[in-house]
Amino acid sequence: MRPRLACFDLDNTLIDRNGAFLRWARWWVEIHELDESALEWFVAHDNGGFRPREELFGMARDVFGIAASVDELIAAYNEEHPLFTWVRSAVLDGLGSLRAAGWRVAVVTNGDPAQQDLKLEYTQLVKAVDYACVSGAVGVRKPDPRIFELTAERTGATLEGGWMVGDHPAYDIAGGIAAGLGTIRVGTHNGTGTPAADHQVDSVLEAFEIILDEHNTDHRCTAR
Repeated sequence: MRPRLACFDLDNTLIDRNGAFLRWARWWVEIHELDESALEWFVAHDNGGFRPREELFGMARDVFGIAASVDELIAAYNEEHPLFTWVRSAVLDGLGSLRAAGWRVAVVTNGDPAQQDLKLEYTQLVKAVDYACVSGAVGVRKPDPRIFELTAERTGATLEGGWMVGDHPAYDIAGGIAAGLGTIRVGTHNGTGTPAADHQVDSVLEAFEIILDEHNTDHRCTAR
């Protein structure tokens, strides 16, 4: 039998993407010698990372009179922002616990590999999982179930009895359901959108516990 697959979103699931953006924005405002209102502007207009970067930096260039082009600002951001990310040691330990229990573990994230790959490398998450699937690199995005099918294929795992853990109802939870995975939603900062997940937790650390608990239950039932 092939091992089961546990998929995890990256931003605001395994790492605090919004916290990292705040750190980056504070630094960016300081080096451009702008005041505190500029920091508030960036946080207000970032939309949790879902506002297109072309739009965000186009607006910022006009509002703050930045000489650099939008393309230059985006290229710099893609190199700078990942360096403000971090991962808790407990998250790395949790991923390791799943792998030790026989799970194939993968990151499944939407985004540009120019930035997502750097986050994975900088936080060492790329070494803590069996595979990292970045939508911009494979040409398919959550919630399309094909991204999970591809991840299962590349990890040698089965989707049957697997999980998707993430923070966004429309991408992570809907995608997981479409792929036939159990779903765990982390946090509520993306509103109360549907569909509902099988479990709602405050931290990804709780998701590790749920998966391991159900894994152990399944093994006890099989043993009988």
